[in-house]
Amino acid sequence: INNFFSFLAAMMLAYQPVKSLATINVGVGQGMSAARRIIPIIDIDNKIKNSETCKNLKLEDGSINFKNVTFNYESKINSTVLKNIDIHIKGGKTTALVGHSGAGKSTLLNLIPRIYDIKNGEIKIDNQNIKDLNLKSLRKEISIVDQNITLFDDTVFNNIKYAKPDASVEEIYKAADLSMCSEFIENLEHKFETIIGENGVRLSGGEKQRLSIARAILKKSSIILLDEATSSLDSETEEKIQKAIEILTKDKTTLVIAHRLSTILSSDTIYVLDKGKVVGSGNHENLIKESEKYKNFYNRQIKTN
Repeated sequence: INNFFSFLAAMMLAYQPVKSLATINVGVGQGMSAARRIIPIIDIDNKIKNSETCKNLKLEDGSINFKNVTFNYESKINSTVLKNIDIHIKGGKTTALVGHSGAGKSTLLNLIPRIYDIKNGEIKIDNQNIKDLNLKSLRKEISIVDQNITLFDDTVFNNIKYAKPDASVEEIYKAADLSMCSEFIENLEHKFETIIGENGVRLSGGEKQRLSIARAILKKSSIILLDEATSSLDSETEEKIQKAIEILTKDKTTLVIAHRLSTILSSDTIYVLDKGKVVGSGNHENLIKESEKYKNFYNRQIKTN
């Protein structure tokens, strides 16, 4: 009998390690499955390389010039997205892009920080070809605010700080105030220390946008790129975000893509894109008189409201 109980005790002691081994096997299987998807992505060679020997960007007024720029995606080699684009974005001013979906607006915007590289033509910032610049110095002076905001399963504080890791507490609080974030942060359970979940799942769309603007304010870039930053928001939230954007873009070189024309009517220059080409440019008053496409946009979006 004693031997039986000893055996039973030994079996019970062995049960938990055996059970753990079975659990480990499941974890290893999941890890291997994930690795098969992730490793090929990690192994992709980045074609846009940063060279430490390239010169750093030296900003004067932050003007941006597109000269005879043509672009197509490698996956659609026979489909030209942008065709012979000539655009001048004035330093310290606001320039807007309008056009139907697929006209090439977002692509044009993404060429400035070299998310993609052009094959033909030149893009210059203060007469410096961006292909000749150190990539880190170029992107340091550019902030992007768009609909697809990347947020981390971390605190509100750390999600803002991501834009400038060496920022002081005072700088982060100030960026939150200027971006109208403080209003909703004060209503969170743990204020700045609230965990917002993966991709900010615990926040609304407007709150995510304001965090994105807070990052851009904290970064203090000279060039601001806004891609549909206020689309799909209710009017009250849009008004708050517009106020935050006005603070962010004050005296900055700003390129904005707007779904709602009402947000860009006061832009210094507006470019109308259609099928990858510039088909009109000027301020709102001039385009209403001279561009039939712009006039159609205006009539549909403004007069019907």
